[in-house]
Amino acid sequence: MQQLTSEGQRLVADLSQRHGFSPDAVTHMLFAVLHGNGSMAQFSHPEFAGSGQWMQGGMLMLGDMFNHGLKSRVDALCNELSNVLANQPGLLQSGSFQSQSQSGGARQQQNAGGMMGESSLFVPDPAQHWWPVELGQPNATGSQNNVQYAYFAGARRLAVKTGGQVWVYDTLDHQIGGFSQQQGVGGSILFTSQYGTVVLTALPVVSIDGRPQAASQPSAPGQPGASAPGAAPGAEADVFSAIERLGKLRADGLLTEDEFAAKKAELLGRL
Repeated sequence: MQQLTSEGQRLVADLSQRHGFSPDAVTHMLFAVLHGNGSMAQFSHPEFAGSGQWMQGGMLMLGDMFNHGLKSRVDALCNELSNVLANQPGLLQSGSFQSQSQSGGARQQQNAGGMMGESSLFVPDPAQHWWPVELGQPNATGSQNNVQYAYFAGARRLAVKTGGQVWVYDTLDHQIGGFSQQQGVGGSILFTSQYGTVVLTALPVVSIDGRPQAASQPSAPGQPGASAPGAAPGAEADVFSAIERLGKLRADGLLTEDEFAAKKAELLGRL
């Protein structure tokens, strides 16, 4: 079980005193509400009359169903825990990188944003912090299939873990809003930004497993001559498709002629 920090332990002690439950019972409920993403909890503890379920909004089921006093105390504890967890960064899912299978199974989309910082209540799990420590805390994290993402907007970096290796990309001036992964052999990883949909391999690789890389795109580790994670035949087509979308933005008056020319030159330079 995940461990509490000293601040987490102080929170448990305070709630225990105010709600009249033991620290063990409060800790049990804290994790139950956490695992229910802050809006529900399934629990089993003697102080809560055995097994029960709580849902935000008033639904509460206890083994001692007619003990209204206990139900009121349990509901108050759960609601306070829910509020505490909602104010802890990075704990609850809030639409960040939620996978959505689209029709035909050709592509899955993940939307970025929302998950920021690190909770002060729980001791970090090293297994969940796979990106280079010098990048700090990501603005958003997520995973899809066997690929994990961590986006660092301030540092303009994107870390991608695939095949047991961690690739760090320079995101340039892209403001990343989500990822999609084309399914099947050779399926490419795409991301969306203010410029539309861009193939991941269009970004310069900064490092692989902490080893700095040259400006040119290196081969994937263990696969001499292969492309980086997410590469696919037809990457050129993705560049030309991006230019076409930029042309539409220019036609709609969303890009100036100079902005269009500069971005077009940048995209062509990646071929």
